[in-house]
Amino acid sequence: MAMTNDDIFTPPRSRSGQSSRTRTVGRGPVIDQEGREIPEGPLHTQFEGFRFDFGHSAANPFGDLTREQRLARLDAIAKLLDVAFIVPGTKFRYGIDGLIGLIPVVGDIITTAISLWVVREARALGAPWHITARMLANVAVDGVVGMVPVAGDAFDVMFRANVRNVRMLKRWLDKQPR
Repeated sequence: MAMTNDDIFTPPRSRSGQSSRTRTVGRGPVIDQEGREIPEGPLHTQFEGFRFDFGHSAANPFGDLTREQRLARLDAIAKLLDVAFIVPGTKFRYGIDGLIGLIPVVGDIITTAISLWVVREARALGAPWHITARMLANVAVDGVVGMVPVAGDAFDVMFRANVRNVRMLKRWLDKQPR
């Protein structure tokens, strides 16, 4: 049996003859845990003003931070990316930038994005264009050379662009009046 266009576009009729759109949504009253009936009005008005405000929350790691807190966070991220681990028995240090960079292309894109975030934070701290340009050049060299399969991974471990960038930012900030 073939369907007509009227069957496709019109909603099915209930047994009482009403369209499904005009029926009531619920099947009965809303009951709370104690068995009391809840009127329909307060259900929506109870949560109208409820929303998350992460901009001014103390739990927000990206909220209102002081200059020293931002610098400490940048320093920690740079050390994690470039010098967090040591090869046992040697003084050779490497970070997760070298480990994630072992994943072809995707790993280098991820670490370059994190490095660009460090540059963005430096700009938010007020770094001038010449400092930001040098930081971007370090990130670009690290990202482009890091894409070379084996030699790029070794270069990532040795170049340490994030530590260089944070050190450059700190030197510039030390020269600025508070």
